[in-house]
Amino acid sequence: MTRNVVISGGGTGIGLAAARAFAADGDRVLLLGRRAEVLEKAEVPGALTYAADLSKPSGARGVERFVAAEFGTVDVLIHSAGGAGYLEPTVDSDEPLDVVLHNWALNFGLNTLTAVLLTEALKDRLADPGGRVLFLSSIAAYRGSGSGAYAASKAALHPYAFDLARQLGPRGVTVNLVAPGYVEDTEFFGGTMDEERRARLVAETSTGRAGTPGDVASTLHWLASPGAGHITAQVIQVNGGAERGH
Repeated sequence: MTRNVVISGGGTGIGLAAARAFAADGDRVLLLGRRAEVLEKAEVPGALTYAADLSKPSGARGVERFVAAEFGTVDVLIHSAGGAGYLEPTVDSDEPLDVVLHNWALNFGLNTLTAVLLTEALKDRLADPGGRVLFLSSIAAYRGSGSGAYAASKAALHPYAFDLARQLGPRGVTVNLVAPGYVEDTEFFGGTMDEERRARLVAETSTGRAGTPGDVASTLHWLASPGAGHITAQVIQVNGGAERGH
């Protein structure tokens, strides 16, 4: 059966790998992102694209209208949009608190609000029974991340997803999170990853390698399958053993 799959952050990295996995099954895929030019370059057979800033209600409402016209019902909703702000403009201020406010507001906008606003906009369009909502969390939600802003914005998704799972469970909709560790071949780190840091992150794993977008995409694909129909309100870690159990 062909499914309708909506993926935020679908133009690069994990979102793009997930889009290709679902498209390979013959599913109809909608790629969402802020940069239209990036979405248009994504090589996903038959995929639709829609550019919007999902951290704003207007962006989420625009997606809902587009989905209503093109899909009607959403079988799988994947939240892959986000980042730690490495690719965003910095605040022009010498005041430390201005910098703190900018960093925290930026991270919660990129990682929390994008997911929450899009979910709330499309919640009534989720297929019931059988709908799937999947959030991208992070290993940072368990261990922190420098300033704490990125980690906190990802950790905030956990209670939201758990509450959503209880709310949508009677409709036959499952809600889960996937928390990757260090993943290469994404835009996440911008140009800030040096070889010493990379080696340290790889050394933390039990598998002796960095993760790939395909590793995470495969987990998302499985959680969206009928075989995962009784799994909900869970965080699945995909980090090669860098963070062990919870």
